[in-house]
Amino acid sequence: MTELILVVDDEPKIARLARDYLEKNGYRVLTAADGQSALTTARREKPDLIILDLMLPNIDGREVCKILRRESDVPIIMLTALAEEVDQITGLEIGADDYITKPFSPRALVARVRALLRRTRGDIKLPTIIRIGALEIDTEKYSVTFNGNPIKLTPHEFKLLVILANRPGQTLTREQLLEDLHGAASSIDRSVDSHIKNLRKKLEAESNSLAIETVYGIGYRFIEN
Repeated sequence: MTELILVVDDEPKIARLARDYLEKNGYRVLTAADGQSALTTARREKPDLIILDLMLPNIDGREVCKILRRESDVPIIMLTALAEEVDQITGLEIGADDYITKPFSPRALVARVRALLRRTRGDIKLPTIIRIGALEIDTEKYSVTFNGNPIKLTPHEFKLLVILANRPGQTLTREQLLEDLHGAASSIDRSVDSHIKNLRKKLEAESNSLAIETVYGIGYRFIEN
């Protein structure tokens, strides 16, 4: 049966836009306009994925996410007009699987939904703690340390580090990294390069050695030192 998506947003135009594009791509869609309705619908209908706005009446998106995460492992994409990094990190820390900021491309939203469903349908469970030498990555706490010293990363930098560290020595193309990062890849999207540059700088400042190697014309790979 086609996957059921619950879209939770108190802005009718946003909810309708997301619903229309998702339905055009073959998904069944339900909508809710406030936190309480979202919880009621999620419990009754058991959706395969929830797109959850951060700012909601009655019960805000943060609290809805916390409650849902205590009750189920349903994939959640947090939708927010707030572009500040702290709000993105908060969404991930309370249990959201991904986030997308308004205004958003409907095609990008569909791609994120497709990618997250594809990942959650798999039976492969990645480790919650990744240790490579003195580097430790905790994917549940969203923390990174080197020799016990914390390394502060942005959400994108953290996700890229996890992707690369889970496949040490393997060269990943920019397109692969963008697909895992955003759910969609674009040949003209070079944002991954700047994220990698900043990530590499932070890792090297702590470890004094190269951790991410550029494979010219292809992409990047994580080096086990």
